[in-house]
Amino acid sequence: MEFDTIAAISTPMGEGAIAIVRLSGDEAIDIANRVFKGKNLKEVESHTIHYGHIVDPDTKQVVEEVMLTLMRGPKTFTREDVIEINCHGGLVSVNRVLQLVLTNGARLAEPGEFTKRAFLNGRIDLSQAEAVMDLIRAKTDRAMNVAIGQMEGKLSTLINRLRQELLETLAHIEVNIDYPEYDDVEEMTHRVLLEKASKVREEIIKLLETSNQGKILREGLSTVIIGRPNVGKSSLLNSLVHENKAIVTDIPGTTRDVIEEYVNVRGVPLRLVDTAGIRETEDIVERIGVERSREVLKKADLILLVLNYGDELTEEDERLFEAVSGMDSIVIINKTDLPQKINIKRVKELANDNPIVTTSLLEEKGVDALEEAISSLFFTGNVEANDLTYVSNSRHIALLTQAKKSIEDAITGVESDLPIDMVQIDLTRTWELLGEIVGDAVHESLINQLFSQFCLGK
Repeated sequence: MEFDTIAAISTPMGEGAIAIVRLSGDEAIDIANRVFKGKNLKEVESHTIHYGHIVDPDTKQVVEEVMLTLMRGPKTFTREDVIEINCHGGLVSVNRVLQLVLTNGARLAEPGEFTKRAFLNGRIDLSQAEAVMDLIRAKTDRAMNVAIGQMEGKLSTLINRLRQELLETLAHIEVNIDYPEYDDVEEMTHRVLLEKASKVREEIIKLLETSNQGKILREGLSTVIIGRPNVGKSSLLNSLVHENKAIVTDIPGTTRDVIEEYVNVRGVPLRLVDTAGIRETEDIVERIGVERSREVLKKADLILLVLNYGDELTEEDERLFEAVSGMDSIVIINKTDLPQKINIKRVKELANDNPIVTTSLLEEKGVDALEEAISSLFFTGNVEANDLTYVSNSRHIALLTQAKKSIEDAITGVESDLPIDMVQIDLTRTWELLGEIVGDAVHESLINQLFSQFCLGK
C-alpha cells in the first residue's frame, strides 16, 4: 500500500532539551536529503544516526544543527521509510525545520496518522493501535502495563484464537449441510458445535469480567469527596495528592467550587473531586458550588464521605448517607486527634457494608489504610495487570457484549434443535463481531474517527 510522505512534530510543544520532526513515506529519505547537509542519506545504512545541519536549499541558510536518524522500511513503526530529525528543543527552531520539510515535498500529518499507517500497512491490528494512545495517557503503572500488554498483542492473540475456533466449528457445519444423509455427521456436528461454542462463551465472559477494572485503569475512577463543611475534605484531597491544591482553613464553606485532580492510589487512577460542602446556605456563590457538587455526585464511581470524629452526627450527615445509598463509598471518620463525640455504632448502621476508615489528617494518620481500602474495593485479591488480559476500551467491551449475546443465541439454538444453518448465522455473527475488535472488516469511517483522537505526530 503506497501513501504520500507525511511529517509532524512528534514531541510536546514548548522548551526542552530536544524536539523531533518525524517523516514517514516513500520520499522521506529524498526530502530529508534535500535539506540535510552531512552524509548522503541515500548511501548510509538503515537504523543509523548522523550529525549535520538542516539547510534551506534555496537560500543556503543554516536553519538548525541536528542529529538525524534514518530507518528504512519495513523495519519501522509504519513499515515505511522513516526519518527523525532531532532538533534543539524550542518553538522557533523545530517549527522552522518542519516548515522546510513541508515546502520540500512532505505533507503535514493528521492526528494519529503515523499509527494509522502502522495499522493499514499490517504492522499492528486495530486493538494494538488503540493501545498506543492508552499508553500515552496512562496515569499509573497498572494502566501502563495493561496498555503495553495490548500493544504487544495480548488481547489480539486471544481474540484471533477464539475466531479460529469459531472458523473450525463453521467448517463442521458446512460438512453437515453438504452431507445431510449421514446421521452420525449431524450428531458429531451438534456435539462439536456445543462444545466449541460453550468454550468461546466462557472466554468472552472472562474478558468481560475484567472490563470493569480495565476501564477504571484506562479512564480513571471518578471519585467525589463529600461531607459537611470543615470536616477535612480539602485536607484529604491534599493528603492524597501530596500537594496543597485546596485551601484549608477553619472557616466553613471555604471551598466554593469543584476542584479536580488525578491521583495514583496503589495503582488505581482516581479522578479526585473535592466539592463544596453540601448544605443549605444563603451565600449565592457557595450555593452555586453546592449545586455543582450535587451534579458531580450523580456521576461518581466512588464516594469518600468524610465525618468529624469530634462532632455528633447531624441530620445533614444522615442526609449525605441517604444521598449515596447504593453507591460504592468509603466512610472516613476524620479528626481522631479530637475528643470523640461521634456515635461509631450509628455510623456503622448507616454505612451498611461500606468500609469505614479513621484518620487524623492533621497528624497524617490513616491515609495508608484509606488507600488500601480504595484499592481493595475495586481490585480485590490484589490482582496485578499482567496476570490477566484486561479489556479496557469501551468499543471492545460493547463488541464483546454483543458477541456474548450472539454465541448464547447459537448455543440456545443447538439445545433447541434448530436447523443447523440457523445456528450458523449466529456463529458467523460472533466471528464478525470479534473481528471488529482487531480491525478485520471494520468500516473506514470508524478507523478515521479512532485515529483522529490521537495526538499530532503519533
